[in-house]
Amino acid sequence: MSQKDGFGSGFVVGSIIGGIVGGLLGGLLVNSRERQSEDRQNRPLAEGGQSVEFPTEESIEDARHRLEDKIAQLNLAIDDVRQQLETVNGNSAEPD
Repeated sequence: MSQKDGFGSGFVVGSIIGGIVGGLLGGLLVNSRERQSEDRQNRPLAEGGQSVEFPTEESIEDARHRLEDKIAQLNLAIDDVRQQLETVNGNSAEPD
């Protein structure tokens, strides 16, 4: 019975101490993260004398074409899988 007598008060004290320790650790972590975020925001885009290279119209257009090609490949793969699943399920309907 002696173990059960101190359980309630021990639980309450442990909860209070745990809450205090957790609050302090949380506050320290948030403060540290905020400082890191401010450092990143205040840092120049190019460090060490490097220049920032912005994309040209041509490189943007090339990237757009590559993206369109990838989307077309994905659409073909999706259609292929859809047809395979329709065949497996017995719904061999022709795609529109």
